[in-house]
Amino acid sequence: MLFNTPEYFFFFSTVFLVYLVLSFRAQNVWLLTASYLFYGSWDWRFLFLLLASTVIDYSAGLVIYAARERNAARTAKLALAWSVGGQLAILGFFKYFNFFAESAAALLGHVGLRASLPTLNVILPVGISFYTFQTMSYTIDIYRGAFAPTRNFVDFALSVAFFPHLVAGPIQRARSLIVQIERPRAITQEHWERGLTLIAIGLLRKVAIADPAGSLADAYFASPSSFTSIPLACGLVLYGFQIYNDFAGYSEMARGSANLLGFELMRNFRHPYFARNVSEFWSRWHISLSTWLRDYLYVSLGGNRRGEARTYANLMITMLLGGLWHGASWNFVIWGGLHGAYLCVYHYVRRRRASPHPDEVGVRRPFVFSPTVRAVVNGAVVYALVTFSWLFFRAHDLATTSAYLHGLLALRLGFEGAVLPVVSLAAMTLAIDIPQALADNECALIDWPPMRRAAFVTAGLLFILFSGTRGHEPFIYFQF
Repeated sequence: MLFNTPEYFFFFSTVFLVYLVLSFRAQNVWLLTASYLFYGSWDWRFLFLLLASTVIDYSAGLVIYAARERNAARTAKLALAWSVGGQLAILGFFKYFNFFAESAAALLGHVGLRASLPTLNVILPVGISFYTFQTMSYTIDIYRGAFAPTRNFVDFALSVAFFPHLVAGPIQRARSLIVQIERPRAITQEHWERGLTLIAIGLLRKVAIADPAGSLADAYFASPSSFTSIPLACGLVLYGFQIYNDFAGYSEMARGSANLLGFELMRNFRHPYFARNVSEFWSRWHISLSTWLRDYLYVSLGGNRRGEARTYANLMITMLLGGLWHGASWNFVIWGGLHGAYLCVYHYVRRRRASPHPDEVGVRRPFVFSPTVRAVVNGAVVYALVTFSWLFFRAHDLATTSAYLHGLLALRLGFEGAVLPVVSLAAMTLAIDIPQALADNECALIDWPPMRRAAFVTAGLLFILFSGTRGHEPFIYFQF
């Protein structure tokens, strides 16, 4: 049940109208029922998996809290291990079993040992990477003493299954969502305005930008050897537009749907292509995942508290596992490793500039760029590095990656009309991002003069109607 389909409009309208006439506690039961119906419309069998994940962490949270209250540290650790181990076991079985089995068999084959390890024809449950991470944060936060668990199972189950964020996030921290679930909600005019605006902008990003960009990029990745370097570079840029507008559009529609029900979900994107360094990029891109990895993995590994070498190792481990989180493929591991290397180089250079070598103290540089020029140059470099990394994210296998990389680096000229679509889609993306960034507000158009707002809405509707997309394309992050 995709956000960009009539089926979702009918589903949400029904949920919303019934929701309005119910009491607070009945609203929670109704939303939980609707959320399970929403997830079960894809495959009802995986409702049991969602329920099992919920039960594991609900019970673990209560045990951890009770153990902390009576200073039973060992019991609390065992309950946390049950929670984290159980969620990782579920995620590992459905997402990574075949990947590790096939990789082990290939490794043994390289050293001359023939092995036929078992593989399973397992369907990857939609949203499993998101709701397992969310429920793990719940028990970890209780273990750390950040908050007390909820004793109402319906409230906790709703925090896990809440349909706007269930399939592809944002990965909401349980403590922030449960607080909203446990209290009566009032739907204000601001909720209406922001909700409808976010849904409209998300739909525009998805239908008018992401889907056409994806359709064009698919041709380059399907046969990279058929194109020269410039079209292949355009293919990477197009995929960068696709994945950004697709996922940001989903996140905006998820937040808009939640707003209409009186809830607030965290912002997941803050114009990442405007970043001036790679660290800033990750503070703007998929914020709910990057902050999760920072708070629950990087910090747990020691963060930057154990020396420079350990900091770089922690950054690499975090980004490698972040890449693997996206999918069971070596391409995702390479993508994560590449961003880990970017971050290590950035932190090394920043440290050197903050603490220059004694021989460099007092040395005047012959030429220094102005802050504006530096910001533009830095932004262009970061954009180029990020766009290059999308090659490993998009290519389905190492053979496609190799062919694409070979054609890209061959530096063979030939435009083949590839640049014009890039310019057009870039202009559409900037038309959304620049006003939002200047106001630091995703719903900046609410405050625009009526004529300007009407012109933007009219243009958006026309772009959606004449986008020429192939239909109701699923969101990219559904497969993660």
